[in-house]
Amino acid sequence: MSKLTMTRRTFAKMAAATAAAVGVAAPASSALAETKTGTTGAGEVKRIRSTCRGCGKMECGVWVYVQDGKVIRSEGDEAAFQSMGNHCSKGQASLQAAYHPDRLKYPMKRTNPKDSNDPGWQRITWDEAMETIGEKFSELQSKYGNETYFSMAGTSRIWSMGPYAALKQCFVSPNAIQANEICKGPRFYATKLNDYNAYSWMETVGRPRVYVQWGGASELSNYDDSCRTTVDVATRADYHILVDPRQTNLGKEADIWLPLRPGTDAAMGLGWINVVINKGLYDDLYVRKWMNAPMLVVEDEDWEPSVSDSQSTHGSKKNRLLKQSDIKEGGSNTAFMVLNEVNGELTYYESNGKSVASSVTDASAADLSLSSGSGSGQLPHWEGEDWKPATAGREAQIHGLDLTGQSQGFVIDATPFIDGLYPALYTPEGGLEVELKDGRKVRCRTVWEHLCDRVAEYTPEKVAEITGCKAEGIERAATIYATRLDPSTGYGNGGIQYMLPLEHSCNSLQTNRTMDILCGITGNMDIPGGMRGSTAGWPFFDLAMTLPSAASVKGSPDQSKIIGGDKFPMLADPKCNPSWADATSIYETIETGQPYKLSCGIGQTGDHMNQSNSLYAYEQLKKLDFWVSIDLWETPTVGIADIVLPAAHWMELDCIRKSQGSSGSFGATCKAVDPPAEAEPDLKIVMRIFKAMGQPYCDGSTDDEKWPIDNAEDVCNNIALAGFRIPEWQDYKKAFQENGPWDSKIEKPEAWGTYRRYETGWATTSDSPAAVQAVMDHPQGWDTSTGKQEIWSTVIDNYYPDDDQAIPTFREAPHGPIADPDLFKDENSFLATTGRRIPVYFHNEHRQLPWCRELWPVPRIEMNPEDAERIGVEQGDWVWIETKEHKIREVVDLYHGIAPGVVNLEHQWWFPELKQADKGFALCGVNCLLDKDAQDPFIGTSNLRAYGVKVYKATAENSPFGNPVPCGDDGTEIIHDSSDPRLKAWAPDYEGRTKA
Repeated sequence: MSKLTMTRRTFAKMAAATAAAVGVAAPASSALAETKTGTTGAGEVKRIRSTCRGCGKMECGVWVYVQDGKVIRSEGDEAAFQSMGNHCSKGQASLQAAYHPDRLKYPMKRTNPKDSNDPGWQRITWDEAMETIGEKFSELQSKYGNETYFSMAGTSRIWSMGPYAALKQCFVSPNAIQANEICKGPRFYATKLNDYNAYSWMETVGRPRVYVQWGGASELSNYDDSCRTTVDVATRADYHILVDPRQTNLGKEADIWLPLRPGTDAAMGLGWINVVINKGLYDDLYVRKWMNAPMLVVEDEDWEPSVSDSQSTHGSKKNRLLKQSDIKEGGSNTAFMVLNEVNGELTYYESNGKSVASSVTDASAADLSLSSGSGSGQLPHWEGEDWKPATAGREAQIHGLDLTGQSQGFVIDATPFIDGLYPALYTPEGGLEVELKDGRKVRCRTVWEHLCDRVAEYTPEKVAEITGCKAEGIERAATIYATRLDPSTGYGNGGIQYMLPLEHSCNSLQTNRTMDILCGITGNMDIPGGMRGSTAGWPFFDLAMTLPSAASVKGSPDQSKIIGGDKFPMLADPKCNPSWADATSIYETIETGQPYKLSCGIGQTGDHMNQSNSLYAYEQLKKLDFWVSIDLWETPTVGIADIVLPAAHWMELDCIRKSQGSSGSFGATCKAVDPPAEAEPDLKIVMRIFKAMGQPYCDGSTDDEKWPIDNAEDVCNNIALAGFRIPEWQDYKKAFQENGPWDSKIEKPEAWGTYRRYETGWATTSDSPAAVQAVMDHPQGWDTSTGKQEIWSTVIDNYYPDDDQAIPTFREAPHGPIADPDLFKDENSFLATTGRRIPVYFHNEHRQLPWCRELWPVPRIEMNPEDAERIGVEQGDWVWIETKEHKIREVVDLYHGIAPGVVNLEHQWWFPELKQADKGFALCGVNCLLDKDAQDPFIGTSNLRAYGVKVYKATAENSPFGNPVPCGDDGTEIIHDSSDPRLKAWAPDYEGRTKA
C-alpha cells in the first residue's frame, strides 16, 4: 500500500527565502508544500502524457500521475523537446487548482443587484442557463442590433478561444475585448504590416549564437520557448545581451546589460539600426531582394498617393511608392518601381502577377512590363524573372539538437538576382527625377534612404541621452548582434526575443515594427534561431479548436462597425485589422451609448483588469443588461455576471495543442480526471451557446448532428486535425501517449522544416488544408502590398499619409519624465514599470493556490535601496503608489537591479480570500492607476508602463481601518504572510467533486 503525499521540498525552501526577501517572518511550522494531503491510495498509478497549461503558451510536455481516479502529482516529460523535461512551480501547483475547494462546479445565476457585495449566486441547471442565454441575447440583439453584443477574452488556451473568433461568428458581431490588444497582438500586427502575422516569434530552440533577451524574463514564463529551454540556450550562446530596465534572474549571466529607461525601446532599436547601417553590417542581398528598401518613394508633397490593389492581406491601399501605373498608361498598380544599379534604368517588382489578377483592377491586369518581356501566368516576380521555388540548400547545423531529438531542418541557399538586375539602395544626390504618365516630373528617393534619414537621428550618443545607457555599450551590443560569428552559414546570429514591455508605452506598433526591421536587415528572418513565426502544425490554426465547421452559420460580422474603428481606423480595415475592438472604446461606448448601444456579452477566460483603467472598466461592465462569464473561479469579472458557467481545468479535458511560438512542437492535452460536478470543457460550452442561439456548429439535419454536445471534444479535435496523417482524435491521442509530441519539421517539411521559406513560397502560406492545396497561395516573398518585408509600411501610409509614420519612429510615453515632467518634481516621484514575470504566478492566475500564495503572499514594489533610504521606507513596508486616477498598496522589496528613480510594480493582483464580489482588485491592482486615454495612436494599446507615480509609506494614520495592510470592505485583512490559516482552507478537496 502506497501513501499519497504532496511534498515539494523545493517549494518549502523557496518559501523561507521568499518570506525573508519581503521582510515577512516565516512560520515556525512546516510549509504547506511540506505537509501531507492525508489521502492514501492503494490502486495502480497511471501515467498520462499531457501538455501543461499552468502559464501562457509554452506548451511544456508533462506526465500526470493518477491513482484511484485522483491526480497525485505531475512532472516534466523529457520527450518534449520544446520544454526539455521542465515543469515549473506553476505547473506543479496545477493539481491544487484542479482540486481547489473554491472551483466553480455548477451553472449559477445572480439574485442580488450588481452593486451588492454578494451576487447571491443560485445554482441552476445547464438547460436553464442556456435557455436564459438564448432568450436574453436574442432579445437584446433584436432590440439594438447584432453589434450590441461583445465578447471578452483572456489568455488564449486554444480550447477557450471562442471570443477571438467563434463567438464573433455565433453572434454576428465584430466586437471583442481581447487580451492580445496588450499582449502579443501588437507584435503580431506589427509583423502583419511588415511581413507576415506573428513573425515576432524567435526560434529559441534553434539556439541563436547571440541570445538577445529584450524586455522579459522567459526563464520564468513566456508564450514561446521559456524556462529550462531559455536558460540552456542563453548560457550556451556565444553572447547573451539583456535589454531591460531591471536585472532579470537570467540577466545576471548576460555579457552585456543595457538598463534602458522604461518606454524607450524604440529609440534603442533605431539606435541599433543606425550602428548596423553605418558599420555596413546589414545583409545586402536580403535588404535589396526581400525588403522594400530599394522601392522608390515619391517625395513631392502635392503628389496624390496612388492605390495598389494587392491580393495580399493588406488589400487595396493608397501609398507614396512609385508604381508602374503611375508612369505608364495601363500599367500595373502592384508593380513597384526600383532603380536598377546595373544600368541606371527603372525596373519593377510585380507583387501580384497576372495569375492572380482576378482580384485587382483592369489596369493591373494589363501588360505588366515597361518593355515587352513579361509573360502571362507568372507568379510575383522581378521584371524578366521566371520565378520558381528555390530548392538548393543544405541541412542546418544547429548545435545541440541531437540532444533534444529535434530535426535539423533544411536551409535554402540565398539566391542571387537574375543577371543584369541589382536594385539600388541609393538614388543620385538630390533624388531621382521620374516622369509620370501625365508628363509631370517628380523626385523620388528609396525607402532605404528614408530609413537612413530616420536612424540618423538616433546615434549611439543620442540614444544614450534618451535611454540612460552608455553610448559605447549601445554600439557594442548592436555590433556584436549584427557581426556574423560564422559567415559561412550565410545568415545572421539569430533573432531577438522581444517581449511584452515593447507593447506598453504608447508606441507599441512602431516599436515592434522597429524590432522586426532590425531582425530583417541583419539577415535573421526565417533562419535557424531566427524569427520564424508561429509553428506550422496541428491544429492548423489555433482558432480551429473553437471554430464551427458548419457552412450554414448565419451572417458575417461587419468589421466596419467595430467599436474603436472611428478612433483607430486600422481596427476597421476589412482585411488587414488586428482582430480586436479597442477595450477603452468598448467601455466608453457602454457609458455613452455612442455610436450604438452595447448591452450584453460573454467573458471566456477574460478579465477587465488587464488593460485600460480597471476601475473605469468595472463600473461600465456593471451597467450591462446581461453578462455571462465562463471560468473556473469567482474572479472580480465573474462578480458582475448574470450567469456563470463552470469550466474544466486542463487536467480535465482533451485538446490538440501546438506551440504558438516557433518551437515546432505539437501534441495534446489529455484528460486525466473528470471535471468536478457539472463543470464542462470550454469546447462543449461554446457548442451549447451556438445551440442556444440557433447557430449550427456542424453541418447536419438533426440537432445531434448540428450540435454534438455530448461528443464535443472529439468533434472539435477532429475538425482541427483536418489534413493530418492521423485525422481521428482517438488515434492521435493514442499515438501521442506512445511517442510524445510531433516535430513539425518532419511532419511539415515545406511549411516548417525548411528555412528561408520566402525563397520557396511557404513563408506566408496559411496553414489550412485548403491553402496548402492551392498553388496560387505560394508566391515568393512576404504577405504585404509590395510582396517584401516592409520598412515603409504601405498600410500606415494609407491611413496616416501626412504623419511621417510609414517609417518607424520613437515617441515618448505620454506620462513619462519627458512628456509629462510635472509628475516628477518631488522626491516621492518615480517612473513605474510593471508586468514582470513571477515564478509562481501568471498574470492574474494562481493567487488562490496555497503552494503559490505561501511563497509569494503579497504584491511587491521593487525599489533601489538608495530611493528607499531617501523616502524613509524599508524592506517589507507597505507603501502607497498613487496617480491622479487612484492609489494602491504594495510591499517594498529592495533591489539593486533597478535604477534609482524607477520602481517595478506587480500587476493583476486580486484577493480570492475576500468575501466580496470584486475580490478587492482595487486594493493593489496596478491598472487602477492608469490614464485610460493614454493609448497607442494606431491600435489603442494601453499605457501599462513608463508612467509617473508617487510613492510614500502606508501608515495607520493614512490607511483605511487604521491598517497599512490592505483590507476588504468589511476590514478583513488580505492574506499577507505564509502562516495565514486561510491558506490551509484552500488545500485540495478530493472528495467534493461529485454532483450534490
